[in-house]
Amino acid sequence: MKILVTGAAGFIGSNLVDALLLENHTVVGIDNLSTGRPEFLNLASKHPNFDFKQLDILNRAALSEVLDSSFDCVCHLAANADVRRGIEAPFRDLEQNTIATWNVLEAMRDSGVKHIVFTSTGSVYGEAEVIPTPENAPFPVQTSLYGASKLACEALISAYCEGYNMRGTVYRFVSFVGDRYTHGHIYDFVRQLLRSPDELRILGDGSQRKSYIHVSDGVAAIAAVLRHPSPKKYEVFNLGTSEYVTVNDSIAEICAEMGVCPERLYSGGSRGWVGDNPFIYLDCSRIRQHLDHIWAPKIGILDGVRMTVRYLLTNKHLFDAAGSVQ
Repeated sequence: MKILVTGAAGFIGSNLVDALLLENHTVVGIDNLSTGRPEFLNLASKHPNFDFKQLDILNRAALSEVLDSSFDCVCHLAANADVRRGIEAPFRDLEQNTIATWNVLEAMRDSGVKHIVFTSTGSVYGEAEVIPTPENAPFPVQTSLYGASKLACEALISAYCEGYNMRGTVYRFVSFVGDRYTHGHIYDFVRQLLRSPDELRILGDGSQRKSYIHVSDGVAAIAAVLRHPSPKKYEVFNLGTSEYVTVNDSIAEICAEMGVCPERLYSGGSRGWVGDNPFIYLDCSRIRQHLDHIWAPKIGILDGVRMTVRYLLTNKHLFDAAGSVQ
């Protein structure tokens, strides 16, 4: 297959590029490099089946110059992924998530490319009443602008699938961890502890329950579904593990890996910010049934946390954009 990957220089995007190249797909990656890092594509850049274009998908004319009828699929990962600061800059989620996705869909319609793979989020479930949360759970009030913008993307994709005879495969993720991880709680805590190993400031009370999946397991699932597609025109898959941990559990593993024992300073009550859902745990039986005997997560949550800490400690330059760490 010939596949266009948006957000190709990002954490998940670059790992997906590598996974697709291992399966001998031809991959064109695009990224505006606002948060993506060129070095994440060092391995891919050596592969004869990979090409990279630096462009912003908000520029539909530039996107249309790259996307033509020779492509079989678009894996659309480019997005603003900062859930926490959505309230501070609400237009960012609308522009970089919803409008950007509309641009991708329009470029696909113009070029005749029929299949979009879209990375959504478990945040669309808000504070779910059903735990573990299945894909057909009743949707509550949205609790984050990020989740709301991703849900709007899903609605656009499903409407384009019906209106223009496209195919859509949507993944609602839990948080990913692993190599090339550049934002999230592990990143924030490791950065804090490198600066000041004697104290750790934590948003929330640490009892929040979260589920994470290692990026290698996540991209393997996406690649497997490309090999074994759903017969449905529009399909939604939850993507995660069968485990969850508390934030305090994660902190304990981070501190153990770093050899520190800081004073923990909590703030924000039972949640750290608007939209910080205190319990995220997805029912992932649909994708496991679809990929029966083909795919299952190999790395447990706490192993994934430990592996991510080790990666960050050997790649401290990743903290430079957020301030230097000695």
